[in-house]
Amino acid sequence: MNGRRDGLAAVIVAVATAGAVAAGLIGWAAGHYTNGSTTVTVTVAGAASGQGPAGVPTAVAAGAFAFVQFACAQCHGIGGKGGVSPDVPALTSVGKQLTVAQLTRIINHGLGESANPKRPYMPVWGAVISAPQVGELVSYIRAGLPQVPGATPVSVPRKNGAAVAGSALYVRDGCINCHGPNGLGGVPNPQAPDKVIPPLSGARFRKQFNTYAKIADVIRSGSVIGRAPIVSMPHWGGILPEQDVRALVAYLKTLKAA
Repeated sequence: MNGRRDGLAAVIVAVATAGAVAAGLIGWAAGHYTNGSTTVTVTVAGAASGQGPAGVPTAVAAGAFAFVQFACAQCHGIGGKGGVSPDVPALTSVGKQLTVAQLTRIINHGLGESANPKRPYMPVWGAVISAPQVGELVSYIRAGLPQVPGATPVSVPRKNGAAVAGSALYVRDGCINCHGPNGLGGVPNPQAPDKVIPPLSGARFRKQFNTYAKIADVIRSGSVIGRAPIVSMPHWGGILPEQDVRALVAYLKTLKAA
């Protein structure tokens, strides 16, 4: 964990892969990509590699599972149908309006930022999600986000204590993708001061975040320092209910202290 507040801002994560795009997605993309530009045709990895579950191409099916793995649904809704935040568009409505190249760039480089912790924005994912996975996500979005059997977020048990619920949320909300299993860290973030995404366990983390309020604050506020190619911590303040914030904190407190 960085010694400075900005360095700590990458601390709890994960958000969704196409996760929390700012409200101006279409306008931004149009201003950056369509005026005086031409459509770039990109061959998506695995697009012609047969059929997967429910008769969809295997690349599209793989994209559905990546959509779950990287917690896109937490911001864009199940199946990309929206309804989570007024600042996050439904991917079903914008997915086919943007080209493969545009969607790829947005996933890799993020989109927008906000100082308001309750206004989500699309974080940078390029150092975390592989090129084949990005291609599969784009295939899935461009295909209209069809239902694929088994591609559903993990369920969250609510009757076994906050820490148990938090352990499921840690996976469902994608924290594990950036902070590692059990918060052990180690995920590269080459352009960041520490060169890695901070762990959420160990003596240094416990010393810096020794109260509920400090951990919860970073979950809610995220980071606006992560401009491409630095992986950024998204705002969860406008996405996660307070019950889930408390559960995540309870789970983090069960991890290694030294």
